[in-house]
Amino acid sequence: MECRYDTSYHVGKAAIKHRSDAEICVFPFTNKAGCGTIPLAHKENKQIYGTKRMEIAASDSADLTKGDKVITMIKTAVLGATGYAGIELVRILSAHPEAELKILGSQSYDGQPVSEVYGSFDHVLDMTCTKLDIDEVAKCDVAFTALPHGASKDVIPSLIERGLKVIDLSGDFRYDDAAVYEKWYGQEHSSPELLAESVYGLPELYRDRIRRARLIGNPGCYTTCSILGAYPLLDSGIGKSENIIVDAKSGVTGAGRGLGLAYHFCECTENTKAYKVATHRHTSEIEQELSKAAKSEVMISFTPHLIPQKRGILSTIYINLNRKCTAEELTELYREFYKDEYFVRVKPVGTLPETKCVAGSNFVDIGIVVDERLCRAVIVSAIDNIYKGAAGQAVQNMNLIFGLDEKTGIDNAGFYL
Repeated sequence: MECRYDTSYHVGKAAIKHRSDAEICVFPFTNKAGCGTIPLAHKENKQIYGTKRMEIAASDSADLTKGDKVITMIKTAVLGATGYAGIELVRILSAHPEAELKILGSQSYDGQPVSEVYGSFDHVLDMTCTKLDIDEVAKCDVAFTALPHGASKDVIPSLIERGLKVIDLSGDFRYDDAAVYEKWYGQEHSSPELLAESVYGLPELYRDRIRRARLIGNPGCYTTCSILGAYPLLDSGIGKSENIIVDAKSGVTGAGRGLGLAYHFCECTENTKAYKVATHRHTSEIEQELSKAAKSEVMISFTPHLIPQKRGILSTIYINLNRKCTAEELTELYREFYKDEYFVRVKPVGTLPETKCVAGSNFVDIGIVVDERLCRAVIVSAIDNIYKGAAGQAVQNMNLIFGLDEKTGIDNAGFYL
């Protein structure tokens, strides 16, 4: 970890109040241009990014004494930095107050400045993309792997061996059962022991486990939107676990940056189409988590659609009810379930989510309608597919792992326009 020191503030309540999300601890001795060991801070202070001890090298001009404040920056690597999810990670991390970008991994753009690949970074980020070098990545504290499905599981074991925290944005480490992964992804899982250890990175459900994890399987975009939309109703027992239908619509960034005829402008604009009906891989991921909510096996009918916009997912979820309910009752149920969740916004009765309100943000908007004729709940949920559905959620997980306020660097409003 890279360290900065600031002798203008001292350990204690005033320092913590001044910078509540900083990691603060006491140097046990004066260290003039040497190396010291920082013990775990006192109870009123925070743990140093999840470790009890760390060594830092002071600069030649340093004169650190007891009472000095040491602030560590989280060193980050983004592997697959030039895909849509990867570059969104780069955008978020480049402005994150507690993180420092060290490596932008890209096979396709090795040696090119990121500002030439994405002109939006001109005058903002002066970094060059590089091919994967495990030894260099190992100097970081955390690696985000935004690699194609199947590639991550070959890289991650080496990173874990080197002591890194890893947040994987592919589907390789999201499953409880390797056999389910192999069935839906059509390939053998090469690291089933790490799959068994990995934590599903949905903070609203697994916050405590995420804090202790060294490997996170960051959820998919359709799955995040659908699971958070359906979970409270199934968990309560009010919703039936049979015959659940999820109708979801995604912007074109969900297909990634790779070239394909189906994603050309003339193929997408002024056109909406269903694809991978009843066969989309996210079906199995949604079923895995909703089965936990229902406490019984859940199978869903999942139909994804491609719509002519860049960002956003809107899921409409149909769940039959075990008894008569009103929209007001179910809305209150959802508000109670998510009462401590900053990023989940349950809409008032009569108001439904829109993708423009969540685009460019980490928010999840949820609205509930009850079809009283059919005794059925219709839940509408919306997220930004590459923010809460990928990069933003990955940073939320990083914040939790390293003891920060999970909103750090990602609590901005959506674009709207």
